Amino acid sequence: MTKLKRPVAILIIIAVAFLIALGADALASLAEKQMHPTDFEEYVDKYSAEYNVPKYIIFAVIDVESDFKPYYTSEAGARGLMQMVPDTFEWLTSAEHLGEDLSPDELYEPEVNIKYGTYYLSYLFEKFHDWDTVFAAYNAGEGNVSKWLKDDEYSSDGKLTHIPFKETRAHVKKINEAIDYYKNTYYRNEANTK
Repeated sequence: MTKLKRPVAILIIIAVAFLIALGADALASLAEKQMHPTDFEEYVDKYSAEYNVPKYIIFAVIDVESDFKPYYTSEAGARGLMQMVPDTFEWLTSAEHLGEDLSPDELYEPEVNIKYGTYYLSYLFEKFHDWDTVFAAYNAGEGNVSKWLKDDEYSSDGKLTHIPFKETRAHVKKINEAIDYYKNTYYRNEANTK
């Protein structure tokens, strides 16, 4: 072996030994954490506290909506980490809500997107008082959810019992699966206090 190859071989042996020592469960856990990251944590912490939305919910929404890609744009034109459409953003920046003069292009800025996405979640929770209903409204729109809540075919006692849009049903399910992961992996203590 040449002098250059020997250190590389030693590093590979050390890395393999380390992975074996970690074990299969630890490797699976590392892989899961890579699939469900906590990027942009400083903004999530800040706006979770400001708008009283649990961090695990914010991370789950980001995970499902954009897979943590700040410049992602959906076919419907939703932008950024929490996938907000420009019309909703403009309404939330109006004097009726946060009263900031911002361009929809700023939805690609992680802090702006997380701030407004979290504010919108808190607004929807104040209106609907149920997270599954909030997630349905975040996906399908407040107007649709308000109509469903008035229809006995879709609701009972002010809660949705059936979501007529297949995409929205799947969306709510994915967010709940991500919430379970984030609560159990990162926020077990926080989840027990809310």
